[in-house]
Amino acid sequence: MRLLDPGRRVAVVGTPGQGKSQLVNALLNAPVCAVGDDRTTAVPAVVRHAERPTATVVTDERPAIGGAADPADAGPVETATARANKLALVRDDVLRAEIGLPRTLLGQGLVLVDSPGIGDPGCPRTARAMAVLAEADAVLLVSDATGELSALEIDLLAQVSRLCPTVLVALTKIDIVPAWRRVAEVDRRLLAEAGIAAPLLPVSSVLRLAAAKAGDKRLNAESGFAELIDCLRREILADPSRVAAAAAAATSGLALDQLIVPLRAEFDAGQPGADPAATAAWHAAGRRVEELAREAARWQTRLADDVADLMADMDYDLRDRTRRILREVDDYFEVADPAKVWPEFEEWMRENLTAVAEVHSDWLLERFEWTAARIARHSRVGGAASGSAWSSDLLREVSENHVGALRTPNIEKFSTPQKLFVGLRGSYSGLLMSGLATSLAGLPLINPFSVGAGVAFGARSVFEERGARLKRRQAIAKTTAQRHVDDFFLSYGKETKDATRVIHRALRDRFAAVAQQLRGEATQSARAIKLDLDTEAARRASRAAEVRRGLEQLLALRRRVEEIRAQRPAPALSA
Repeated sequence: MRLLDPGRRVAVVGTPGQGKSQLVNALLNAPVCAVGDDRTTAVPAVVRHAERPTATVVTDERPAIGGAADPADAGPVETATARANKLALVRDDVLRAEIGLPRTLLGQGLVLVDSPGIGDPGCPRTARAMAVLAEADAVLLVSDATGELSALEIDLLAQVSRLCPTVLVALTKIDIVPAWRRVAEVDRRLLAEAGIAAPLLPVSSVLRLAAAKAGDKRLNAESGFAELIDCLRREILADPSRVAAAAAAATSGLALDQLIVPLRAEFDAGQPGADPAATAAWHAAGRRVEELAREAARWQTRLADDVADLMADMDYDLRDRTRRILREVDDYFEVADPAKVWPEFEEWMRENLTAVAEVHSDWLLERFEWTAARIARHSRVGGAASGSAWSSDLLREVSENHVGALRTPNIEKFSTPQKLFVGLRGSYSGLLMSGLATSLAGLPLINPFSVGAGVAFGARSVFEERGARLKRRQAIAKTTAQRHVDDFFLSYGKETKDATRVIHRALRDRFAAVAQQLRGEATQSARAIKLDLDTEAARRASRAAEVRRGLEQLLALRRRVEEIRAQRPAPALSA
């Protein structure tokens, strides 16, 4: 954009209160820029040549290289910058003031840009001033003679000279500072020490405007503006294309330096190796695959051993619980008569065997859960240690299906006729023996003594027969209970072992599925990491070649820029 502009832009910059706007007015002999203690330049004012005076406040992004923007925004030349500064205080879209004047100096291709004062880096005025510097072909720094160049101004000049090689320094207000010559010498020394090749031109805007108003050539010479105009013509207007090329070359050089520095650092660092973290992750994934393969054999052996121990423990537990029931049955039928208590005993037997089955099943399930948790804790297949719900349902079904009804034994009852028969048989023996014994004493065979003895022997026979029959009934009940418990032990024990094997297989299959999934995920992860490593290695090789080519091209452009900048003669230092 700068090269297409027919005029050469000179940015008038400086800190606030140095007389920038007044210098522009004096240089053009026109009140184009608002000045005064209460007026501060807020937006740039661009002054270029025009056949008739024009003034426009630009409030959009449309370029205004050749003239004013929107005629509706036009106004008097004397108030354009004041209106722009006021609008900038309340609006964010005010960009600049565009002013056109019929001046010979401007007609030769000079474009003056009065920029806002440079101060705090975060100030909007400073940002607008730096934007003006970015588009300038030459820079005129304004510093008054009331003090030497400050560190901020020296630093600003150092930065500007790198961005724009054509730099001038105007020392203003020499009319009010008697010792301005000493200040000028000190400033020239500071510029030389900083390595800044910029001419320093003492001027007085007040004397220039007074000389122009009175037509006094001597006063105009004392103002220093004649030397300033000659310097502008010599440094800028004599060869405007060279100035624009030098500014563009300087800007290009800075841009190239910003591109070259990181590329050179990357090139000097060489091609980086593989990411240690990614390489370590790849090795870790490979070790995980191998460890999972070894772990599969370990947990299968551990599961088989635990199930074998479990089956032995469960067999012993079931046998012990059923034996305790049989011992209670023996103790119970030592005194109880099965003929009287058999229904109650049958209900007790069913409840106890059901309780044994439930406790046995719960213990079996707990052992399986403990086994699964232990294997999961000592292996990598922890996700398989679940599934107690269907195992519990299976064991509950087994316990309910194998607690059958107790078969009622054939219990012989001692009826009344049987009691009479046994009593008569026993009394006959007693009567006969007692009658024979008393007959020796001269008593008849049947006498009161023999009758009494017969009754006693009959009662004793009935009592003994009752006891014998009770023992037989108790023995039958014990035998029946023992057979029932043995049948329960065999049936439920068989089904429990079958259920144990089913749970064992299901648990083994679930562990195997989880282990297979883990091995698949680990293998896929290792493959993905290896693919990423290979891709990254190819990318690094491609990036190294790209950096080398780009650095070579940028260095060639940088050498061309230096050749263009070397064609610019050093500016003459004016006293």
